[in-house]
Amino acid sequence: MSDLSTQLIHHPYRPPEGFDAVAPGVHKASTVIFPHVQALRTQEWKDKSGYTYGLHGTPTTFILEERIATIEGGRFCVLAPSGLSAVSLVDMAFLRQGDELLIPDNAYGPNKAFASVELAAWGITHSYYDAQNPADLAAKIGPATRLVWLEAPGSITLEFPDLPALVAVVKQANAARAGERPILTALDNTWGAGIAFNAFDLGADMSMQALTKYPSGGSDVLMGSVVTRDEALHQQLLMTHMRLGLGVSGNDTELVLRGLNTMALRYQAQDAATRTLATWMQAQPGVVQVLHPALPGSPGHANWRRDAKAAACLFSVVFDSRFSLAQVDAFCDRLKLFKLGWSWAGPISLCAPYNVSSIRTQAWPHKGGLVRFAVGLEAVEDLRADLAQALATLNA
Repeated sequence: MSDLSTQLIHHPYRPPEGFDAVAPGVHKASTVIFPHVQALRTQEWKDKSGYTYGLHGTPTTFILEERIATIEGGRFCVLAPSGLSAVSLVDMAFLRQGDELLIPDNAYGPNKAFASVELAAWGITHSYYDAQNPADLAAKIGPATRLVWLEAPGSITLEFPDLPALVAVVKQANAARAGERPILTALDNTWGAGIAFNAFDLGADMSMQALTKYPSGGSDVLMGSVVTRDEALHQQLLMTHMRLGLGVSGNDTELVLRGLNTMALRYQAQDAATRTLATWMQAQPGVVQVLHPALPGSPGHANWRRDAKAAACLFSVVFDSRFSLAQVDAFCDRLKLFKLGWSWAGPISLCAPYNVSSIRTQAWPHKGGLVRFAVGLEAVEDLRADLAQALATLNA
């Protein structure tokens, strides 16, 4: 080989084996090289025994999948480019034309939007149920129901459902239709992150996370996951995942792997800070209610106390109806440390105002505006001072 390009592309040097370090190696590939034709024809990726193509896994993505499965208390994991991508993967893997999907009315908004637009266009119907009322779920289950989404707690308003009771409703419905395709349950466990409770011990068939949140922890990565204990469900997810061409980059995988090392510590610290601030906010003038599962009086608190051992970094504040939505918006604008932005579980504290009545089919009992806060890693006293100065102007 006399040409320099050929020499470099086909350079024979291979580094010695035996290197080990704290961080796993970052493998990037579309093409995977096979040692011989037999390997090209027979090498398997679905059981992680080999590599065939970048989309189907590298050592780096296999490591992250195994660690996420361990965190969730499951056996199998697939990665997706975002949390919403993981939601849509579940829907597309298990729903067919003529099927029905049931979603909590307080679920993550894009989950509901995917059902109302894309799934509806494919002949898949959906309905919303009251996650705080298992009897409502039982009444909504029909002959075409094939998938029930669960979410703990509810998005924005943070009601903590009775997950075992909701799962029991689904199991009872399945028992009455033996021999048919069963109704599956999928839990959005982004808030719990596999730390606050075990989704599978509470009966869920699948646990989905937006790894964008706690596993990353840096507000700089988009990724999602779906974990199962059932190998047949995993294989069905895996084949849909392959046909959709879903993949995650080696660099993003590296960042999530790094974030996992501190996730339990960050979760604990943000949990403690959030409870302190949420409790303080309850006593402030102009505040009607603080929504946080660990606070007595917050919807579903008894369920949280029974089934969970931790809480996350979110709390929502319902303001007195004497304040207009414009005044609540102005309160958010006056905050200095709490920045305006979506997502949560990163190092910086965030807030966002909501008009809950506009995003729910069920009646919202409050007339005042709501602000959801995500507590970051700043000092609690600094965050409390920031809230106090903005509240002082609001109540002036």
